[in-house]
Amino acid sequence: MLIIGIAGGSGCGKSTVVKQIIKKLPKDSVTVIPQDSYYKDNGHLSPEERARINFDHPSSIEFNLLVKHLDMLKAGETIGMPIYSYLTCARAKETIPVHPREVVIVEGILIMSNPRVRDRMDIKVFVDAEPDDRLMRIIRRDIEERGRSFVQVLDHYEKFVKPMHLQFIEPSKRYADIIIPQGGANHVAIDILTSRIKMNVQSP
Repeated sequence: MLIIGIAGGSGCGKSTVVKQIIKKLPKDSVTVIPQDSYYKDNGHLSPEERARINFDHPSSIEFNLLVKHLDMLKAGETIGMPIYSYLTCARAKETIPVHPREVVIVEGILIMSNPRVRDRMDIKVFVDAEPDDRLMRIIRRDIEERGRSFVQVLDHYEKFVKPMHLQFIEPSKRYADIIIPQGGANHVAIDILTSRIKMNVQSP
């Protein structure tokens, strides 16, 4: 099993890179573990308290559970991945069964900030993008998917996203084996990464 970490700032194009990799690999050879599934359950908080949650700080992630699940997958066991909702800030009672496969991609803004998660990665990738490009994607995503107004998105970016990016996410770039500038638009870098992965994946 090959465990690949794909990190980078919010809105940098990580999901696009993951989709491109999956498309180029044999069918059903990849399992994706999104960091967002491992946000701590805050469904008990009031709407006002939820609005103050800093999703861009490492303390918001249940890294112990993520590490445990990676170890289980490595041992050939199926895990029950949490289902998290940004709208309610809560986890569902149900989980998603995730089976071990030849390639496991762990994807999220903070995954390389945690040494225990980092230690479990065979290849560490940082997807880089210009701050203004990331902000445009964040505005579009948060309005369409997370029910925020334009003013709320900008306020959230100024209070949480930008300072946490500078404190935790950008510094984690130094742990990367591969840095992909221009996000999902960098087809050359994605092809090189995919070729490296294919060397470790058995032919179907």
